[in-house]
Amino acid sequence: MAELPVSEQLKKKYHKTDEIDNFKQLLERSATIFKTRTAFKLKNENNEIYTVTYEQLKNDVQALGTYLISQGLLNKRICVIGKNSYKWAISYLASSIVGIVVPIDKELHPNDVINFMNVSESMAILGDDKNLSEILKNKNLLKNEHILFLGFDNGKDFISFDNSLTKGKNLVENGDNNFDNISVNPDEMKILLFTSGTTGNAKGVCLSQRNICSNLLSIFGIVKVKRNDLFLSILPIHHTYECTIGFLLPLYSGASIAFCDGLRYITNNINEYHPSVVLCVPLLLENMHKKIIKSINSGVPDKYKKQNENPFKNLPFYIKGIVKSKVKNSLGGRLRVFIVGAAAMNPVIIEEFDELGLRTLQGYGLTECSPLVAGNTDYFSKSNSCGLPIPNVEYKIFSPNDEGVGEIIVKGPNVMLGYYNNVADTEKVLVDGWFHTGDLGKIDDDGYLYITGRCKSVIVTKNGKNIYPEEVEYYLNDNPLITESLVSGIRKDNDDETYINAQIFPNMEAITEQLKGSVPTKEEIKKIVSDIVQTVNSKLPNYKHIKSFIVREEEFEKTTTKKIKRFGKNMDVK
Repeated sequence: MAELPVSEQLKKKYHKTDEIDNFKQLLERSATIFKTRTAFKLKNENNEIYTVTYEQLKNDVQALGTYLISQGLLNKRICVIGKNSYKWAISYLASSIVGIVVPIDKELHPNDVINFMNVSESMAILGDDKNLSEILKNKNLLKNEHILFLGFDNGKDFISFDNSLTKGKNLVENGDNNFDNISVNPDEMKILLFTSGTTGNAKGVCLSQRNICSNLLSIFGIVKVKRNDLFLSILPIHHTYECTIGFLLPLYSGASIAFCDGLRYITNNINEYHPSVVLCVPLLLENMHKKIIKSINSGVPDKYKKQNENPFKNLPFYIKGIVKSKVKNSLGGRLRVFIVGAAAMNPVIIEEFDELGLRTLQGYGLTECSPLVAGNTDYFSKSNSCGLPIPNVEYKIFSPNDEGVGEIIVKGPNVMLGYYNNVADTEKVLVDGWFHTGDLGKIDDDGYLYITGRCKSVIVTKNGKNIYPEEVEYYLNDNPLITESLVSGIRKDNDDETYINAQIFPNMEAITEQLKGSVPTKEEIKKIVSDIVQTVNSKLPNYKHIKSFIVREEEFEKTTTKKIKRFGKNMDVK
């Protein structure tokens, strides 16, 4: 009898889950089971670490929710904006139970924030005083002049968040049970997220609490989260990737969360909090990998050193043990798994982290899918794939070509309700119960999913050949002398053929090191990049060859999840 595909074998191994379909249930369940356990590790004004228990978390959400109801915000839209913080977390939970939460990217221009507040018809905004101040400067652009401003930093220009929380607690103590009496409909819109999309045209993604709860249960089914795990929250929490997997999943699991003080403090925070799980994007992991390889090379005997390469494979077993221990200790001593998403990860880095005893689980998701669709798991994983279908979610390839590549379509309880006030775009992507992702991919015989590109970024040559920019970028970015690249199709005057152009941002530190410390001239940099392009071309068929390139002096404009924006300023090829 033939062996079952891996995707079918996985179904027999899922971790057991307790069903929940809304955030109120999640809070009540966790406060009961994990009552005195640590939900959050936070810092006070003196930089001292203190803890918040699951019971306190539930009480704080109840108090804030009660206050919001007292201000007439039941069933209203409430924006939350700011850096990752405990106040953001309880604001998100309280707002999504009392009304509809609208999480907004803190990096957006104030006019965009105001636009989202207007479009969503929000009645309140809770957030960092810095963000609220920027909105206040342009308050005349707000359609609703009576919007409630609650400032996390308790500045005099806004309603104090701390005072609001205290008022909510007093109301509860005096018998106000309005929050407790809320019955959450798990299937109606409770989360409204604005995604910039690939074209820069923001769409409002409507999610229900069942969408998100089903997703976190599916993830728990394939990746065991332990009660003694600590998640270091680094990525923007307004994004569904961090919000579902780095915030709500640990709370369901009885684990703890600590917030990173900022990208430049990651190393310090790792050694302060000793996390066991870190969610990240490839760029962050690639930078960490470079530093680790450099550190290994500087610490091993000269005969094992390899410039810009990992010497680990060639080390004797007794040195390997010492290196693994040092690497683990440099990452706080407890780190056991990286969860990586938002863009494709170099499989070599995944394999090299694995050799060092650090698991790297790559996945694939979209905001419209709450977000996860596929993931590598505790049981099965492939370094060059984004994984297998998560529990209760199906995917298939729509209209595949001869190589099996086509658009990835998804079905499951995690798929969004639709785009906000946009029937036309909703009907384009939700067809017969399947969500059309706009991403291109293929599936192997075991059910593993491979992303090959975006429908809209495919470059089509004159003779109908399809070129996926991500494939060419992979070969470029694989070279340690290149930090990042962006490939696009361009046309020349009086020629209707499409040619491949690459914009390349070199790794100046690595180039300087290769030149034995001398600062490279522009000509030297161009020559080095030209040699790399020739090497890449030798690995690709003729029609995929890079015909021209530009050496960038600045890194690319990126989204908040550190993905290079494929449209806008980055595409101004001169």
